[in-house]
Amino acid sequence: MKVILASDHGGVSLRREVSEVLEELDIEFEDIGCDCEGSVDYPDYAIPAAERVASGEFDKGILICGTGIGMSIAANKVKGIRAALVHDLFTAKVTREHNDSNVLCMGERVIGPGLAREIAKTWVTGEFEAGRHEKRVNKIAEYENK
Repeated sequence: MKVILASDHGGVSLRREVSEVLEELDIEFEDIGCDCEGSVDYPDYAIPAAERVASGEFDKGILICGTGIGMSIAANKVKGIRAALVHDLFTAKVTREHNDSNVLCMGERVIGPGLAREIAKTWVTGEFEAGRHEKRVNKIAEYENK
């Protein structure tokens, strides 16, 4: 599995925590930043990361900003992306199992580092159940392909 990891200025600290989780799980990843204190625009990080997931270069992406909202909106504009904004363990688990999400979004100003680490671990190791959920995910893909 290969994961791309990105944040804007509002998610730098949490992104570092998540990178440690990926290292602990021995998951290959690329961190594309940002590593700045000044304000940057979340679409400048979310869209390129999402495009690299959609192209198949990466299996999954993890995006972090202050709330996670901007990153999720931007990522979901990329065809083939199912970005999920997650701030608890239950939705981290279910969005993989039921929605086959391929991008996880979190907000540094919303959750702390301990919870973010557990969410990332739960999400990245989760599996899509397919079955009755597959037809729903396929309906999204069919709509995108119109």
